[in-house]
Amino acid sequence: TEASSERVPVPSLLACGAVHHRLVERGLRSRCGLVVVSDSARDTHEVAALLGYGADALCPRLAIETVAAEADADDSADATGPEAQERFQAAVEEGVLKILSKMGISTVDSYRGAQIFEVVGLADEVVDRCFAGTPSVVGGVGWEALGDDALARHRLAWPDAADVDLESPGFYRVRKGGEYHGKGKEVVDALADLSLGQAAQDMAAAHLLQRAIAGGTNELYETFASLVNDRPPTELHDLMELVPMESGPVPVEEVEPATEIAKRFSTGAMSHGSLSKEAHETLAEAMNLLGGRSNCGEGGEDPERFRTRGQPTGDRNSKIKQIASGRFGVTPQYAAFADELQIKVAQGSKPGEGGQLPGHKVSDEIARLRHTQPGVTLISPPPHHDIYSIEDLAQLIFDLKQVNGAEVSVKLVAEDGVGTVAAGVVKALADVVHVSGANGGTGASPLSSIKHAGMPWEVGLADTQAALVDNELRGRVRVRVDGGFLTGRHVVIAALLGADEFSFGTAAMIAEGCIMLRACHRDTCKPGIATQRPNLRANFAGTPEGVASYMLFVADEARRLLASLGFRTVEEAVGRVECLRQRRTGDARSDAVDLLHLLQAPAESGAVRHFVETHPIQRPRSELGDQLLADAYRPVWDGRDIELDYPIATRDRAIGAALGGALALEFGDEHPPGSAHIRFTGSAGQSFGSFLTAGITLDLCGEANDYVGKSMGGGRIVITPPPDDAGSAVLAGNTCLYGATGGEVFIAGSVGERFAVRNSGAIAVVEGAGDHCCEYMTGGTVVVLGPVGHNLGAGMTGGSAFVWDPRSLLLPRLNSALVEAERPLPEDMEELRWLVEHHAELTGSSRAGELLKDWEAAGEVMWHVVPLDRVRRIEQSRASRVASSA
Repeated sequence: TEASSERVPVPSLLACGAVHHRLVERGLRSRCGLVVVSDSARDTHEVAALLGYGADALCPRLAIETVAAEADADDSADATGPEAQERFQAAVEEGVLKILSKMGISTVDSYRGAQIFEVVGLADEVVDRCFAGTPSVVGGVGWEALGDDALARHRLAWPDAADVDLESPGFYRVRKGGEYHGKGKEVVDALADLSLGQAAQDMAAAHLLQRAIAGGTNELYETFASLVNDRPPTELHDLMELVPMESGPVPVEEVEPATEIAKRFSTGAMSHGSLSKEAHETLAEAMNLLGGRSNCGEGGEDPERFRTRGQPTGDRNSKIKQIASGRFGVTPQYAAFADELQIKVAQGSKPGEGGQLPGHKVSDEIARLRHTQPGVTLISPPPHHDIYSIEDLAQLIFDLKQVNGAEVSVKLVAEDGVGTVAAGVVKALADVVHVSGANGGTGASPLSSIKHAGMPWEVGLADTQAALVDNELRGRVRVRVDGGFLTGRHVVIAALLGADEFSFGTAAMIAEGCIMLRACHRDTCKPGIATQRPNLRANFAGTPEGVASYMLFVADEARRLLASLGFRTVEEAVGRVECLRQRRTGDARSDAVDLLHLLQAPAESGAVRHFVETHPIQRPRSELGDQLLADAYRPVWDGRDIELDYPIATRDRAIGAALGGALALEFGDEHPPGSAHIRFTGSAGQSFGSFLTAGITLDLCGEANDYVGKSMGGGRIVITPPPDDAGSAVLAGNTCLYGATGGEVFIAGSVGERFAVRNSGAIAVVEGAGDHCCEYMTGGTVVVLGPVGHNLGAGMTGGSAFVWDPRSLLLPRLNSALVEAERPLPEDMEELRWLVEHHAELTGSSRAGELLKDWEAAGEVMWHVVPLDRVRRIEQSRASRVASSA
């Protein structure tokens, strides 16, 4: 029956879910199809939700009619009605496929009815009827409120008056009369007045800390804080109120100073690329002024900034350096200058997606720092290709701790069960668990992800705290949280829920001039913050002192709140959830939310609720790697050329990382005065030669496990089979050369899958490779003198690969979306011959020797795999030569 002036439609998703679950309950679901005709389905989220709750097919009727009508009514439109409908369908399909890919699902059949969602704000009576089995932690509105909403929409559709304007609800951007936005114009303006106005000018670097120590307040900050703290209930913590300890308040003078509290602050992970150089460096310098930590995000950092490390002023080195799935800019030098290395498993504002930087923001400078090609869009894969289990995560943590002994944090997102994952992270020997909430995120994230993906930080933090306390792991790890923090009240509530440290992303950007246009991807940021255009960057007006003054005001507000609760330090407050209770607002919808699950104290009153100290097992070392560092570092420093020999076994992991990190700290990407040729005999453990640098050669007679040469920036790795090896040798495992930016690898045998994934500068010669070879490659050269697996060149935008293909297997196994295989040009064959000769010389490879004996015949079955852009440039060059000769 159609909706009419007399009949009110039930929301499509509620109806679909209810019918699906009743059919499942009665054992009838497999005997029928479920088709949804919906007037509310107009974006990818609702389409995905309908599929996820059982729809076999759907027709977004009103959306299709609307796009056709709009196209036909616009004389300047570049599409007719049917064409507009096709575009809408294609866009929705692509969006749904992207959602499937986030979840690791390849087909709609696997997603249909899978219910991979979480619920926020619906009562159990609704969830049990329509979304049975879906996690719902905080409850919410029930059938009565949902019925009122349906009636209200119906009145708008059949109004009493003849003419009525449609409302503009402001779901994505602030609209007059629309829903409240936590970072609306009044909040942004108030923070800008504080950090960019007279307050910041009064807080020059020389007086910044003295002002904070004196406990000064500022009317501008108080205005800003009241706008945030007294807003309508918008997030879960807005429904919480502070409850003093039974002992009562303490004098604020007895509470640790704001300068100490601010040391627990960090900035969110925002890359140089998403942000301009000026904005990125301002945040780093501001946090270094405070003794806090800035997070450089994914994309590397200019090495020139590393050398400012430790300066009283002008220190632009980011203390937290992120290791993300794309490994952009991750070099041995980058890792060596970190106080903390953060493994980004996911991002709160867009969980399941990797980092994304549009091609128009990849300037020459950004391409240099990320070791990629200018103008090419950079998209990190959703997973780390060296993390497919908690054991893999433990291996990466181990690798990173070898480079320079820095702390390692792991960034997770708030979701159901994140506490279980956090416990695994701690057992994998991480130092910091970072829980990222959905309430953060700027215009750099897709709007659909900002609106519909991720969970509130309060839910994730409470789950993490409970799991770590219950498993007696809480005392050895620091918990950090982010998710749209703006004021000291946010800091104190997060501490009471269990956070030791607090991260500010969007607020820090606003403090340096962001006006929240939410168009960071367009490269048109007028304040010069989220742009790479020189003319717009010239508008940047932010200062380190302005950002630091804002952070100190936040810390001072937190200090005063701690005093009112009866705490003298943040540490005393961490985990004291009994100092929180749900407040009643008088609004039935807000009061329908139930925070009891978040506000439960541990069952054992004496349980450890905050970080106490690092456990010795969290400082794992490779005995052989440290021995190599002790034996080789000083001679190489002194300019000597040395040779060393060691036996090696699979327990010897990340060999070369400690030496590479130490040399990179002193010499960067440059060749050190001396050199070391180190020979190993045996079976190397994982990550052999990771983070290797110039001047070091690792020569292994034997075999190696996964991750050979991961993130190497220089040097050479040679692997040859033992003398008694028979048959076709497989000498290295999976995911070798992951994120390498330089160096050479020569392996006289085959390697596993994903060889040279995200390689952006290394040169390698191997004699066979598994699936996904050269995936996401942006630079360097790979030579495969043997068979290759499927999907070679997927996502490859730079560098090149040569493949010897006597059995004509390459072309059907090539991913031709971004690359093309062609016969090598004469000059390319010269380069290839030199590499094969070098391979034969270093490894004694019989296959290389046979090819060199009849090089002309070898060239006839050789393919050169290059990115399409390079093919076009080669074709243009050929055409110009032909034209000039004519």
